[in-house]
Amino acid sequence: MKKPKIYSFKMLAKDTLEKTNMPLTVEEMWEQAKICGFDKRINTSGKTPWRTLGAQLYVEIRDNPDSEFIQVSKRPVKFSLKKQGDQKPEQKEELPASEHNDNFLERDLHPLLTSFVYGDSHFKCYTKTIYHEKSNKDKKGKNKWLHPDIVGVYFPFDDYSESTLNIIKSFNENSIKLFSFEMKITIDMPHLREYFFQAVSNSSWANEGYLVALRYSEDSDFIDEMRRLNNAFGIGFIKLNAEDVAQSEILLPARENKSNDWEMINRLVEENPDFKTFIDWITEDYQVKKVKSQYDDIISPERMQEYVTEHGIT
Repeated sequence: MKKPKIYSFKMLAKDTLEKTNMPLTVEEMWEQAKICGFDKRINTSGKTPWRTLGAQLYVEIRDNPDSEFIQVSKRPVKFSLKKQGDQKPEQKEELPASEHNDNFLERDLHPLLTSFVYGDSHFKCYTKTIYHEKSNKDKKGKNKWLHPDIVGVYFPFDDYSESTLNIIKSFNENSIKLFSFEMKITIDMPHLREYFFQAVSNSSWANEGYLVALRYSEDSDFIDEMRRLNNAFGIGFIKLNAEDVAQSEILLPARENKSNDWEMINRLVEENPDFKTFIDWITEDYQVKKVKSQYDDIISPERMQEYVTEHGIT
């Protein structure tokens, strides 16, 4: 009797790339594979299966000229299928030279922020990463600075009784709070205004918008300028602490918008499938008054240091 074929990482990569029809990093590929259920077919006990996936794709492309896989970008490294063509993913703005020496990516910092805002008393929110490369590209530059890196939602379920929630609803008041986060590894004076206005541009729809960084200049002129920008435009600033995520700080609070820009929210829904999913999840969870949707994973404090070490975050 013929043995059933073992489902391999390369099969998972092919199935995932065919399903999404877009270039992906190995981390994105693994996340999409989980959404599609392909990960359940893989027999692996490794804690970082995306690294095994990446290693196999590198070897496959390097050693097999007839490989069906191709690498389409270098920073970040993204893979595609040859039959899908040499698709070039949408690139974010060039990072300053100081960031180019890091061995980790901006998106590697997302779990740190996700875990911080989940446990912090000001936010108590659930997040979802927004993949810019999934957005419509009908006109060049149309979507520049349109999408935040991460979006978040606060639900009042644990803070208010059902009776209070019902009366809030009857008064047509909104007890849900939406957040927008623009992530950077390092912020220095030459890039401060550019990054700040990027956050201003892609946070207009939210109740609060934040610029987030692992490192920032502590020069007094930099701090003074950031305070002026915060005072003028209301974007807050969060300093991530990789050594102890719970000790991350809101250095400058965001100014709260009491109402949401629904026109912009509708545009984001139409332009980006991740944002549409985020809005759909909020609607579903609010209707049942329980968080059931699959927002970004929360890494436990015990596991966080291991994650930081694995990704070389310093």
